[in-house]
Amino acid sequence: MSIAPLDQKNSEDQIVSGSAKPAERASEEKKPVKRKRQSTSHLKAVPETLALREEMKAEAEKFVEFLDCANPFTKSALEKWSRELLTQMNQDEKFLGFMMVLIGNFFWKRQFLAIPFERRLLLLPHCLKHAEGCPAEYDEFGLDCEKCGACSIADYKVRAEQLGYKVLVAEGSPVVLKIIVGGYVDGILGVACLNVLEKSIDKVLIAGVPSYAVPLHSGDCKNTKMDEPWIWEVLEEYRPLDKPLTRSYLPTMRAANSLFEENFDQILPPLRTKTEAAAQTPLGKTEAIAYDWLKHGGKRFRPFITLAAYDALIKDKTSTDTAEAAQTYPLGVQKAAMAIEVFHKASLIHDDIEDDDQYRYGQETLHRQHGTGMAINLGDYLIGIGYRLLNEARADIGAEAAGDLVEKMAAAHLKLCEGQGAEMAWQQSQSFELAPLDALQIYALKTSPAFEAALYAGIRMTGSVGQYEALISSFSRHIGVGFQILNDLKDWNGDDNNKLITGQDALAMRPTLLLALALQTADDQQKTDLKDILQGHPSDGMRIGRLRKIYQDCDVFSKAEALVDKSRARAEELAESVENEDFKQLLKFFCETVLAEETPEAKPEPSVLMPQPMV
Repeated sequence: MSIAPLDQKNSEDQIVSGSAKPAERASEEKKPVKRKRQSTSHLKAVPETLALREEMKAEAEKFVEFLDCANPFTKSALEKWSRELLTQMNQDEKFLGFMMVLIGNFFWKRQFLAIPFERRLLLLPHCLKHAEGCPAEYDEFGLDCEKCGACSIADYKVRAEQLGYKVLVAEGSPVVLKIIVGGYVDGILGVACLNVLEKSIDKVLIAGVPSYAVPLHSGDCKNTKMDEPWIWEVLEEYRPLDKPLTRSYLPTMRAANSLFEENFDQILPPLRTKTEAAAQTPLGKTEAIAYDWLKHGGKRFRPFITLAAYDALIKDKTSTDTAEAAQTYPLGVQKAAMAIEVFHKASLIHDDIEDDDQYRYGQETLHRQHGTGMAINLGDYLIGIGYRLLNEARADIGAEAAGDLVEKMAAAHLKLCEGQGAEMAWQQSQSFELAPLDALQIYALKTSPAFEAALYAGIRMTGSVGQYEALISSFSRHIGVGFQILNDLKDWNGDDNNKLITGQDALAMRPTLLLALALQTADDQQKTDLKDILQGHPSDGMRIGRLRKIYQDCDVFSKAEALVDKSRARAEELAESVENEDFKQLLKFFCETVLAEETPEAKPEPSVLMPQPMV
């Protein structure tokens, strides 16, 4: 495997500053725009009087009448609207979060009311119950609410169930998005505090899930209150619509999810494990473990992008424009979309081995479960499956398109290996020389090609990629780099969906951007301390604390956040340049989900409205 030298100024440098000259790019990279994320706790006040809450609610409903509701809003747009309305009403900025919920409600209210009761989900927080003396216990889906009449939960729950709602009273929420994407419900009526509703906006609503939220009066999480008439006025109302008013990616998310559930055996029929007994044999074990790994874990975001890109471009080549038709995919298109995820998951297995990671998807990594040799073989096996799927797709997408997809996947695979190889070579060299540009180049190689391949595949299966080829390459570089930097930042907070140990990447002495930024500005003593910490002295707990202190003193975290902002801004500019409205909206959605801003607060309060991340 050939690894390009890290100091080589090649085209990957464009991840930093587009077409700028190398020297200018290096200079620019040394001085990223610093931006310290501010806490939003002061913007989450709920008006104390019912009269003011009702007035703000009425004004929000009027305000939404003048909005273009063709596309789901972004969090930034919602904040802009809310500030505008608060200014018009001469109200304090502290009510911003409350107003954002109200405008979001009326943006989606008409479409929520058009959803049949049996396709709705009522989400209630555990804090509405009387904490002391409540006889209900939690099961895997939330609070098993007995109809004892001790609290208001029973009232809403009983009536909602009579109407046909799915009802969930939950302390945690990882199950929520799974319920929605799994096709069980089409809309959400939820009760939560403003802390939780802020988390939900950029995760659920921008995906196009019609939702209506009733804010709790406080985030106290113990016997709190709400305006009960607000829930009753939508709970029992149903008003059908001829067609949706707002674009939604929910059907495409479900289609991507179905590849690995109800459609799995059709797309990738078992060869060695047709019976349970066969799966237990030595010959069947590889397929059994590989298929199980493929079916479970992850958000299926890459195949979603492939299907969504296919949807966006196929409309230019067909006479139909119905949402129903867009969600019917030829088997070859499904195979190609699955192949994207197969390659991704194969790379995760090998990456976990090379980094000796302990957890993936909240469980032990495959090499810890089955041994390193078996895990290597499983990754290789999945790579073979990926190329077989692309070959089989020829029947529907054509031999030329299938060949182009193979070439693109192979290129992505090679770049990934080059990036990972460069990372391991740096670790083995025991060098403490690492420039931010070097780290960014590795990021571009490791992460961006998979995003580019997913977009390319969707477009290519509708015809020629043509005008979009250069654009999706640049767009994917910015998205991939920004995503990887966010992943670095999450490493310092833990990640319940992947790596559970704070600072794991740092302790493994990986060439992260955070380390590069620290080395760039550290004084001689700090560099000596960094070397001592990364060489394993003293205990892990003390190493993490010392390393965090150096990172903070060097302002590493805010510099990294500024670079994420830069990547996000450039990706958004590229998205805005696209003429095809459907494809433009997809790229903007891509930005909003993959590079969603993190709220600068510690662990959020337990809730029912915080879904899992998309990626």
